[in-house]
Amino acid sequence: MRTSLVGAVIVFTVLLSFALGVIGYRQFYKSMILQYQNYAETTLRLAVSDFDWDAVDRCIQTMEEGDAIKALRTRLDYIKTASDIGWLYMVEPLNADVKDNMRYLCTGITAADYETYGVTPLGKLTGTEFPSEVAQHYLDFFRTSAPGAFWYYPNKTKWGYMYTTSLVVRTSSGKPLGVMSVDIHMKEIERVMRVFPIVIFAVGFILALIFIAALSLWLDRRIVLPLSRLQKSAEQFVKSSHGSAEPETLVFANPKISTRDEFESLSDALLTMASDLKNYMKNLMHETAEKERIGAELSVATHIQSSMLPIIFPPFPDRKEIDIYASMTPAKEVGGDFYDFFMLDERHIAIVVADVSGKGVPAALFMVIGKTLIKDHTQPNTDPADVFMKVNDLLCESNGEGLFITAFLGVLDLVTGEFRYVNAGHEPPYIYHEGSFSEHKIPPAFVLAGMKGMKYKSGSITLMPGDKVFQYTDGVTEATNADEKLYGDERLSSVLNNADAVSVREVCEAVKADVDRFVGNAPQFDDITMLCLEYKERMKI
Repeated sequence: MRTSLVGAVIVFTVLLSFALGVIGYRQFYKSMILQYQNYAETTLRLAVSDFDWDAVDRCIQTMEEGDAIKALRTRLDYIKTASDIGWLYMVEPLNADVKDNMRYLCTGITAADYETYGVTPLGKLTGTEFPSEVAQHYLDFFRTSAPGAFWYYPNKTKWGYMYTTSLVVRTSSGKPLGVMSVDIHMKEIERVMRVFPIVIFAVGFILALIFIAALSLWLDRRIVLPLSRLQKSAEQFVKSSHGSAEPETLVFANPKISTRDEFESLSDALLTMASDLKNYMKNLMHETAEKERIGAELSVATHIQSSMLPIIFPPFPDRKEIDIYASMTPAKEVGGDFYDFFMLDERHIAIVVADVSGKGVPAALFMVIGKTLIKDHTQPNTDPADVFMKVNDLLCESNGEGLFITAFLGVLDLVTGEFRYVNAGHEPPYIYHEGSFSEHKIPPAFVLAGMKGMKYKSGSITLMPGDKVFQYTDGVTEATNADEKLYGDERLSSVLNNADAVSVREVCEAVKADVDRFVGNAPQFDDITMLCLEYKERMKI
């Protein structure tokens, strides 16, 4: 641990020194740039103030070095000689080509410059001295700058690292004549760029050595020794608990740490944890036995629930007019979905498909109540809408948990083929007619047990011999695969119409098999319930 901490301190110190160096350099750079700007602005103002620029304009028009140009050159020579600047010149931007993109109007030189470069004549072209992108900046500034505005441009030239500041010179009428520029050598910044990192690194290294020495002494006394004691006690604890099923064999020796900090708190916490772990193991043994008992009871509950639903098919082997098949696959041991079908009299059969909100035991218990009430109140001459209104009010009276049921109830007249139905917030059924399934759009009413006094409206269609009714719960269309994609209505419709299914059993099994293929290994989150009713022939009376 000491090695890791010391290494971390070294890395941290180096990074801190680097960060401080970067921040210090940036602040110094900004300060120096501001100084360069102020110095350059002052120089340019001195160069352009109180001068007859109209006379200079006339000289430029004729390209003759008159008195105005000579006076300007004298002024610029004086400023250049008396100032700590690199170059002072006035140019006229012409274009942004790579050659002869500007021409000199006047330059300031010192005696040494005169011996080296001589006097730059009025109108001399710059050749390839200015790159095209720099010439474009000059041209844009010359054409669009506001009076008195400055332009700053740091750049590297063949004379070194320069900071250029420019100002457009104008006549008394505001006509732009050219760009007056001053180049200042950034020698101070170049020097700091070389020296500053070395100073920061040296200081950081010395501080790191001092800090590491003090840290090593502190680590031994305050961290390494207490941790070593904790480690020994923990190893003994693990050794005593390994392979042991008896809580009393767990032993955590007191490391006797008195540092009055987090290590002492950790030591006390571990002692408490060891004691709590013993109690936890005792409780776990009890809870495991209890869980096994509950699992056995849930298994019985699953069997009881499945036995409450009709599971013998065909359910009415002596009735040639109809065929029915249904299935329910719960997401947990017991579910909230249910289906039912029953004869009301000799010529009427009722089907019910419903989905209770929630999962598990509460939903299963509410499912039993809902199923029982719907079956008890469905009578041959009772409108399905009236059945749901009565059942809804009764469910609202005993709904302390705030559950609700989406349900579909349909009653088929075996003589006429009339199929009367009511829908309480449930999915619409699919009707098989003339060789294909299609979704029968039904405006859903409010769910059962949601609000007392709700009104429901029944609908009616006429089935022909050979027609089928396929009803399901949202566990089918909302089945989710490993990519979080839903099974969906389009896939359900495609399976219903493309499956090689003739009987009602084959219809349900084809849908269930396709849902299983779609879901794959993803866990099932909702109950999956399906029911298919076929009206095979009219009942003769």
